[in-house]
Amino acid sequence: MNGETVASVPDGLLGEGVWFRVEAAGTAAAVRRAAERLATELAMPDRRIADLAIVAAEAAGNLVKHAQQGVMLVRAVRTPEHAGVELIAIDSGPGMADVRHAFGDGNSTAGTLGIGLGAIQRQASRWDLHSVPGKGTVLAMQVWPSGPPEPAWAAGLTRPITGETVSGDVVVAREAGGRRQLLVSDGLGHGGLAAAASREAARIFRQAEAAGPAVVVEALHRGLGHTRGAALAVAELDPEAGLVRYAGLGNISGTVFGPDGTRRGMISMPGIAGHQRRQVRQYDYPLLPGSVVIMHSDGVVDRWNPAEYPGLLTRSLEVIAGTVLRDAGTRRDDAGLLVARLP
Repeated sequence: MNGETVASVPDGLLGEGVWFRVEAAGTAAAVRRAAERLATELAMPDRRIADLAIVAAEAAGNLVKHAQQGVMLVRAVRTPEHAGVELIAIDSGPGMADVRHAFGDGNSTAGTLGIGLGAIQRQASRWDLHSVPGKGTVLAMQVWPSGPPEPAWAAGLTRPITGETVSGDVVVAREAGGRRQLLVSDGLGHGGLAAAASREAARIFRQAEAAGPAVVVEALHRGLGHTRGAALAVAELDPEAGLVRYAGLGNISGTVFGPDGTRRGMISMPGIAGHQRRQVRQYDYPLLPGSVVIMHSDGVVDRWNPAEYPGLLTRSLEVIAGTVLRDAGTRRDDAGLLVARLP
């Protein structure tokens, strides 16, 4: 989690990027350099690269000064017209008792000038934060070459098992034929072959016909026979029908969190896409306005309670994903999760 090689994100993949463990000033500088290199690769204007450098330096510096187990993700974000850089800073404590006060210039608990969070607020195209005392803080920032696009309806994170440099989990969102669909794929095992299986699943998913989740899962099963296989699931959010349509094979978890506090799990069938399956079945679940859909591999456990994170499910999708990964992700497996909410 502490390399400096940063590659831009392949089209459609939401969880790619490079993680840094930020515990010392030298690593904070590495985060800034990596962000600058990625922005240069994306041909961002010099002025915005300079703004990005400030955002990266301040966010990483805050992790060094205040965080426990601080980590930071650097990755590209794209629309059909533009590309920008996203930074997600995650720590496990001590959290902020007064977020609004912390963002005011001149407020510091580390003997500095106290301009870090205020500078992020001014230089970033978009930012969001959630903090709970005793649990920690997640800060998501984006820097775009010009005005930021509308927030995406889906966001995801992946993280490799400790000791590996690539994750066997892939998360993808697509819009096809008026359908908004999500894929979470967990390649069998770990390392390069697991990643190859999930990347092939992502390729098939992006090119599959615009059909319901069960049809798409069948296509994935047929197409993964030359790989080691994957557990995977496809969800489709249909606000007009007020439904989430869901089909899966293997150990992928899906949950619909309603704005009224309800929590409804979604069902996947036993099997390994590409190798063994029972009949693929699609299940439909109610989707109320404002609901949040979270899908994840078995590298993220289900035993987290939104009630312990006041206001979290109203925050940006990136902040939700970062918080769940921090507190429900396991280091003993690849972890991948996808969060979606329709306007």
